[in-house]
Parts: sequence; C-alpha cells; structure tokens
Amino acid sequence: MTQPTRWGIAGPGRMAATIVPEFHAAPNAELVAVGSRSAERAESFATEHDIPRWHASYDALVNDSAVDAIYVATPHPQHTDIALAAIAAGKAILVEKAFTATVDDTERIATAAREAGVFAMEAMWTRFNPGIAHVRDVIAAGEVGEIRGCQGDLTAFREFDANDRLFDPAKGGGAVLDLGVYLISFAQHFLGTPEVVNATGGRYASGVEGEFSVLFGYPDGRSATLAGAFTTYGPGRMMLTGTKGWIDIHPRFHRSASVTIWREKTPETLEFESGYRFEIEHVGDCLAQGLTESPIMPLDDTIAVQAVMAEVLSQLEA
Repeated sequence: MTQPTRWGIAGPGRMAATIVPEFHAAPNAELVAVGSRSAERAESFATEHDIPRWHASYDALVNDSAVDAIYVATPHPQHTDIALAAIAAGKAILVEKAFTATVDDTERIATAAREAGVFAMEAMWTRFNPGIAHVRDVIAAGEVGEIRGCQGDLTAFREFDANDRLFDPAKGGGAVLDLGVYLISFAQHFLGTPEVVNATGGRYASGVEGEFSVLFGYPDGRSATLAGAFTTYGPGRMMLTGTKGWIDIHPRFHRSASVTIWREKTPETLEFESGYRFEIEHVGDCLAQGLTESPIMPLDDTIAVQAVMAEVLSQLEA
C-alpha cells in the first residue's frame, strides 16, 4: 500500500482552518506540520488543530524532512516566495487560488517546478468535485452536444473594511483575484482560453475592484458571460449551453453539489459530494504515479487564467 502524502500548511489563516478537516478526510493524506512567520500563530494553530509539528518560518517548514508536500494558504502576494522555496527543497506544492498576484510570478513558479521536476498545482477545488467530474463525462460522451456558451456569476457581499485583506491591493485583494478566478477558470476549463476579453466594473476607495462583468469571445463564435462582486448578494450559478442540451451547475456552482443535465428538454438532476478533499486526494494520486503536473489542473491552464485576470484588471484600471 502506498504511504500517505505528508502535508505541511504554509499560512495558518482562515482558509487553512477551513481545509484542515479535508486532509483528515482524504485517505491518502496526513497533515503533519504547519508554518508561519509568527511562532505564536504557528504553535496556536498546531495546538488547536492537533497538528504534531509547527515551524516559526516558512523556510523551516519547507525544509522539514517529515513533509512531502506544502499547501500554500497565505495571501496571494506571498505565494511566490514560499512556492519557490518549497520547489527548491523538492517539495510538491498545492497553491491556493489565485496562484499568485501576477502573470510573471505564476510563470516563474511553473518554470521552476518544471525544471526541478517537482509537482505543482493550483488549488482550484471546483475541478475535482465529483459533480464537475460528471459534467466532464457527460460532455465527453456528447450527451449535450458541442458546448458553445458559458454563463455564470459569483458574488460574496462584504462590508468594506480597509483593514481586511480582501480590500487591500498590497495583499492581492479585489473581486477578480478572489471570486473571478473561479469564474474564469471554469470557463477556461470547458471553452478554452478566450481570444477576446472585454471587462467593466467598479472600484473601492482603496483601489481594488468591488465588482466586475466580463465577456469572453472565441474565433468560432463561442462566448462566455461572467460576473462577480463583493458589492451585492447573488446566487452563484453556472450554465453550459450545448447544441443538444445544456447543463446547470446549481448555486453555489464552485461547490458543485448539484447539477441538472438537460438533454434537449428533458432534465436529470443529480446530487454529489463536495469538498476540498478531492483535490488533496488528486495530488496524492498524481505523486503516487510520479506525475509532476495534474492532467485536470495543468500549469498551462493556471498561466492562461492568470493572464486573463491580468487583462481584466488592466481594463478595469483604464
């Protein structure tokens, strides 16, 4: 039997606390360490979540011989240095979305991982949920024909707080990197990277965008319309339209716990498990097979999505 992947968490924040139970739920994973720039925070997190080892620096975490893989859960601008250090130490990395704050940093990590032969993947958990795996199977079987369009939204109302990471440009705040990454990655997964990107939206006084809408265009006439916001409430739905039917991924689509397949005008609604454990299991499976990239979330897709987000942000700044 293959030994479980021994994981360390970099960054004991909100996302790390959310995902801890998912490591325990994944049969091929073992959470053994946590690291922070603060010894107090690392020790407190380890004690609270019953993690056996803690480190007062990220360098100590990535060089821990008891750790095989690093889950990077710090704010976006900190991802690059930690990821590069982990790669240099020969540790596999699972990096929270958005992968980094810039295209250049994303490409640096991808290049370093490929040159070192070290596994690297963006933590786009939506792609690994069983509901989305089923959607891929339905599309591959031609049950809804050719996918020609994608329409979706994702909102998470937040009261403006200048001290919150989400509203701080220096910490990678803003609706595009936080919410748009889900929307853009979903459309890119099923339609490919768009040739045309047209975006509009609004900004907070701090400079980060609070809302955006974007239209993607493809040379053959396919399109995607997507919207995200911190400024409003909304369902978080997604639809893929095909030449023989369509697929509804019900709110909130990034959790993908329920989907309806419309074969022409006949619906079939299915319920699925949902959780971060599926991406954790996938990393372990890839490592067991000796893979250095995921076939479901390859680095080229991460780079493409980062480039689209950069274009959206550029247009919102204009």
